[in-house]
Amino acid sequence: MRVRRAMAAVGCAAVVVLASACGSSPDEEPEADPSGSASSSEPTAPSSSDGGPTAPVADPEHAVDPPGPVQTPLEQADVLLVNPKGTIDSDLARQVDRLKGVTAVTELGIVQVSIENKVYTVAVVDPAEYRRFTPAGSATLQEQWERVAGGELAVSQALKDRLPVDDEGYLRLGSGEDDPRVHVGAWAPQVPTVDLVVNAAWGEELGLTGPNALLVSARNSTPQVLAKPIKALVGGAIPVQNLDIASRRGLDPGVFQSAVVVGTLSDAIGVYRYRVVGGGRIAPDAGWVKLHITTETVPILGSVTCNRAIFPQLKAALAEVVTRGLAKEIHPGEYAGCYYPRFIAGTTQLSNHAFGLALDLNLPGNQRGTVGQMNREVVAIFKQWGFGWGGDWRYTDPMHFELREIRHPG
Repeated sequence: MRVRRAMAAVGCAAVVVLASACGSSPDEEPEADPSGSASSSEPTAPSSSDGGPTAPVADPEHAVDPPGPVQTPLEQADVLLVNPKGTIDSDLARQVDRLKGVTAVTELGIVQVSIENKVYTVAVVDPAEYRRFTPAGSATLQEQWERVAGGELAVSQALKDRLPVDDEGYLRLGSGEDDPRVHVGAWAPQVPTVDLVVNAAWGEELGLTGPNALLVSARNSTPQVLAKPIKALVGGAIPVQNLDIASRRGLDPGVFQSAVVVGTLSDAIGVYRYRVVGGGRIAPDAGWVKLHITTETVPILGSVTCNRAIFPQLKAALAEVVTRGLAKEIHPGEYAGCYYPRFIAGTTQLSNHAFGLALDLNLPGNQRGTVGQMNREVVAIFKQWGFGWGGDWRYTDPMHFELREIRHPG
């Protein structure tokens, strides 16, 4: 059988090669080409100070067996199935594998993380298997997969210079201080809809108990031909994403998409299911909206519509702003909203506004890419109550405050 289990129990590699670590609103930051094409023609792993390639940087606590040489033939990333409510059944994987035209199936984990108001998709994989589904230049970049096996992160090359990677080369997978911080090992093209890749040893820290997705290759057929028999197998509970459509035109409007955001805000979001309805708008599942979104009255701003989880801290922060005599620093007439179900302008990427977990204040004087005019005492109060501020970001958004962690006002 060709199905491989990327999230099966794994042990640390017997030998790990160690190396020193390498050093919302319409006016959005310019985004990557939605096709996922890279700005540079060649995928890269981080380089040493003399310009030569570095040895793989191993994280012993998150290391798995080295991938070995690339296995051939290389496959195509044709269809992705993600179960938003749990793991993928092994019997289902075998049945998909037996379909006419299918040449390979691999099991993996798919979750989402929110970083600076953008939601990115993380694939938790067996490096030796997943690499075969990536573009050829990426599949054959041996150091990339050695680094992933060693506990590092592979990132879609289209995101280079867009993510807040720190001076030591680490990226935090989430907005909370307790979310995992992973070293970037390579920038290279990944399969469509996947932004970040880690090995299976990271799965538990990202909230996975097993594989929740299947990646299917159909070198002897096409995604269009396979769609019908795959949908017949999985029923309506598991979305079937044609990755050929995703690579050319973005998310398929005919498929109910899902986001399982992990990290400190996972309980506030749950499983977020939505349809693409055009014009950058989405239609979240009515059940999700009923459970999570409500309208309440808060100090200064009055009536606002947000995620239920944000209100205790939002009310506490605004009440403290009033108590400190700073209410005049927030302008209710320049409040730009909390919950609005749409993509970030010009992309198919969700923001925390889609979950009702962010709000924009004092719009005119706090445009993206500027220092902004937000009163810094107000900013400090919001941070004290568990909010992150867009003015701290690599590409600033000083009007933007988003819930960073859940706290319970006393």
